[in-house]
Amino acid sequence: MKIKVLVVDDTIFYRKVVSDILNELPGIEVVGTANNGEIALSRIRSLKPDLITLDIEMPVMNGLQLLEEINKQDLKIDTIMLSSKTLRSSEATMQALQLGAFDFIAKPDDSSADVNKQQIKKSLNSILQAYKRHTQSGLKIKKSSFIKPLQIRRPAVKSFKRTEKSHVIAIGISTGGPNALAKMIPKLPADIGVPILLVQHMPPVFTASLAKSLDQKSGLAVKEAANGEEVLPNTVYIAPGGSQMMVASGIGMKKIIRISADAPAENNCKPSVDYLFRSVSREYGSKSTCVIMTGMGMDGKLGMTITRAGGAISIAQEAESCVVYGMPKAVIEAGLADIIAPLENIADEITKTL
Repeated sequence: MKIKVLVVDDTIFYRKVVSDILNELPGIEVVGTANNGEIALSRIRSLKPDLITLDIEMPVMNGLQLLEEINKQDLKIDTIMLSSKTLRSSEATMQALQLGAFDFIAKPDDSSADVNKQQIKKSLNSILQAYKRHTQSGLKIKKSSFIKPLQIRRPAVKSFKRTEKSHVIAIGISTGGPNALAKMIPKLPADIGVPILLVQHMPPVFTASLAKSLDQKSGLAVKEAANGEEVLPNTVYIAPGGSQMMVASGIGMKKIIRISADAPAENNCKPSVDYLFRSVSREYGSKSTCVIMTGMGMDGKLGMTITRAGGAISIAQEAESCVVYGMPKAVIEAGLADIIAPLENIADEITKTL
């Protein structure tokens, strides 16, 4: 059965480009277009698409207002955001993801229209493949619990005890991350006493907006990491989009952040969880807690293999609370997870290791 898609954008250029790309992809049917949220709302009711691609900045009713109406009316539809690479648009994208959008792509800005089209096609194809696997798995995509409470079946959590305390928390996350982090990070104590190093798969600009959004919600300080800065407790350091982040030894006992825009992508990811986890294992050894949360792909699996070999404790998000059960699945099926927990319990499980 084909996935029915409604394309919503106020520019005729993007409506045509996105529609043409989607029509080229197998298993996808474009059932219509709309140039603002009000028209889209009407066409959602009449055309009953499974998915919409949604621009943020539109007249009459913008993308965020449409998402709010979708949630208010409990319409059964999922959303992929198309976002400009601007601070204003990236901040709105964070809000959209927290309102339940499945994922987003950044609109490319190359001078060549053909290059832009290929970039959009590659990004859309990747997200749609993950969306297909997710819908076929029978796991329903979770909407934001800011709209209505999330009901999650609690699985059995693997018991794990150790006497050694962790001195750092490292987190890897991808699709569904901003929404999940907005629920999990504020649950961590403001005086947690250790630093938190976090890789969220995102392009440049968007990671800064994510840090700002989480900082406003959390008792912890949350910031986009900067090259050479000292790693301090009670702070969440988010790897900048388009760069790799690692932790390294500084002067004396200090640890510092190293950011590299020139380092190659790993697992087609930049930043990469594997890249971060290797450095965490080298610098902290067994005194670390490594967490893999919702996301597509396998980034983090090799890194978790290394951290666990060094004695670190590993936590993986269980399937039903993931937007995409890819990264945690790879870790769990490889036998690398000491603890498997639903999203609502991950903060508590982290705290127990400190």
